Amino acid sequence: MNLKNLAAASAKPIILSLLLSGESYGYQIIKRVRNVSGGTLEWSNAMLYPVLHRMEKDGFIRSEWKISEENRMRKYYFLSDRGLKELKAEKEQWHGLQETLRKLLSPAEAVD
Repeated sequence: MNLKNLAAASAKPIILSLLLSGESYGYQIIKRVRNVSGGTLEWSNAMLYPVLHRMEKDGFIRSEWKISEENRMRKYYFLSDRGLKELKAEKEQWHGLQETLRKLLSPAEAVD
């Protein structure tokens, strides 16, 4: 799996985690992902917006049009109660995967 596929697979928990700290609009999410990843993850609008729309349809996030600080209309996304529960489940799954990978990739703990 290349980094692009891994980034796509992790988009939902990343977005939910970012929205845990407060509402955000699309471009702001893209910038935050780039900053937090040190530039390793470069998301595009074409990648982000279908994920946001699917997450909104699934009830994990909600959105609202607001006027930004720059006096522009922007669609802000925020975490729903269902999204908070989903984030908890996602964290458990990713922590489990991380622990499994740590064990498998560590020579001292290699399993036959």
